[in-house]
Amino acid sequence: MKIIGIGGTLRKGSFSKALLFAAQKLTPKGVVIEITEIGDFPLYNPDIPVPKNVQEFKNKIRSADAILFSTAEYNYSVPGVLKNAIDWASRPYGDNSFDQKPAAIMSESTGLISGSRAAYHLRQIMVMLNSPVLTQPELMVPQASDKFDKEGNLTDEHTKEKIKALLEALSKWAERLKQ
Repeated sequence: MKIIGIGGTLRKGSFSKALLFAAQKLTPKGVVIEITEIGDFPLYNPDIPVPKNVQEFKNKIRSADAILFSTAEYNYSVPGVLKNAIDWASRPYGDNSFDQKPAAIMSESTGLISGSRAAYHLRQIMVMLNSPVLTQPELMVPQASDKFDKEGNLTDEHTKEKIKALLEALSKWAERLKQ
């Protein structure tokens, strides 16, 4: 099973990307997570041809069995870079890479809210794109700065167990949806 990991922030030392790296190490047997880059996409503009790197991103989504988002929360929503990548991958009309692609969401923040508003907003966006999002288990990480070491390695055992449970549920669910 191939899962595409999409991190929602560009910040060096991003906890969103660190969660994806942790997920790569915690995958169930037979599951591989490929993390994609979205930071060099131009701002979405339907007047320009789809750039090569965006087309490659769209192809990766199409060839994956599932999507794993990991995002921070900016101003009660998803970061602009993530929304931009989603817009590119879902357009033009009739060329939506996310159509019927199962997804799961991990969110994080350095505060107590854990990125939950961004996770719920991302879930709303994916409804429009006909991408079913796993509802349980949820993975929202509060006080993320306390759960990683200086090198960006996840040290919190509870969060590791939550990631394992999410990946197990996503892989089983994606397998069922294929049938």
